[in-house]
Amino acid sequence: MRTALNVIQAILLIAMAPLVRGIIARTKAKFQNSQGASILRPYRDLLKLFHKEDMAPPTASVVFRIAPLMIFAALFVASLFIPVLHDSALLGMSGDFIIIVYLLALSRFFLMLGGMDGGSAFGGLGASREALVSTLAETPLMLGLTAVFVASRTTSVSGALHWTLQQDFTEFSAVHALAFVALGLVAIAETGRIPVDNPTTHLELTMIHEAMILEYSGPSLAFIEWASALKLTLISALLICLFAPWGIASTGSFLLISIALVAFVIKVLVLILTIAVVESGVAKLRMYLVPDFLGVASALAILAIVFAGMTR
Repeated sequence: MRTALNVIQAILLIAMAPLVRGIIARTKAKFQNSQGASILRPYRDLLKLFHKEDMAPPTASVVFRIAPLMIFAALFVASLFIPVLHDSALLGMSGDFIIIVYLLALSRFFLMLGGMDGGSAFGGLGASREALVSTLAETPLMLGLTAVFVASRTTSVSGALHWTLQQDFTEFSAVHALAFVALGLVAIAETGRIPVDNPTTHLELTMIHEAMILEYSGPSLAFIEWASALKLTLISALLICLFAPWGIASTGSFLLISIALVAFVIKVLVLILTIAVVESGVAKLRMYLVPDFLGVASALAILAIVFAGMTR
C-alpha cells in the first residue's frame, strides 16, 4: 500500500507540473489586465509538440538527441525522493537531500550540453550564463538544506518532515526563516524565473534558458518544457515538505490521503500565486547583478548554518 502511494505521489508531481505553469501564466495575465490563456494550455502545447517532427541541426551529435531525455529522467528520479501525500517517499533514504541537489545539477548539465551541441551561438551564450547561475546557486542551495537538517538532527527529507511536524507553529525558528528565504531565492534561480531569468523572452541579450533550447523542436522540446515545469513543481514540493508539511498523511487511510491532497494543492497554490505576484511587480535583473542576488542567498544560508550549530 505504501509503495503504491509513493508511486502515486511521484506521478502527481509529474502530472500537475504543466498545470502549475499554466496557473502562473494566467495569474500574471490577470495582473496585467488581460484575458490570458487557459490554465490547461501547457498540456495542449505539450501534446502538439509530441505530434510534431523532431528535428536537429546537421552539426549536432547524439548528445543533442539524448539531452532532453536525460534532463527529464533526472528530474523524474528526483521526484521519487520527495514526500507529497504521506510521510515517506519511494526512494527516501539517509542523505537523500544530497542526491536531490546532484540530480538538479545533472539536469542543468545536460541542458547546457544540449544547448552547446546544437552549434548555435545562442546555445553557447545561454550555456555560459547557465553555468554561472548554477555555480552561484548550488552553494546556497546545499547550505540552506544543510541548515534545516542540522537543526532537525536528521539526514533525510522524511526525517526533517517528521521533525517539523512535531514542532508548534510558534516554534518557527530563525534557522527556518533564514533557510526558507535563502532556498526561496535559490528556487527562483534554479527554475529560471524573474528576476534572474525571464522564461517567456526571446531577446538574445537577456535570455538564458530559452537560448539553450532554440534549436530543439518536437518531442525533444516537449520533454525540456515538461522538465522545466517539473523542476518548479518539485522545488515547491520540497519547500512545502521541509517548512510546511502540516496536513500530510501519516497512514494510508483514504480520508487522510484526501486531506493531504487538498492541503498540498492549497499550499502549492499559495506558492505559485506568490511567484506570479512577485514576477508581476519586479523587473528582470541585469546579468552582472545576478551574483549579488545569489550572494544574498548564500549569506542567509551561512547565517542559517551558524544559528543551527548554536542551537544544537
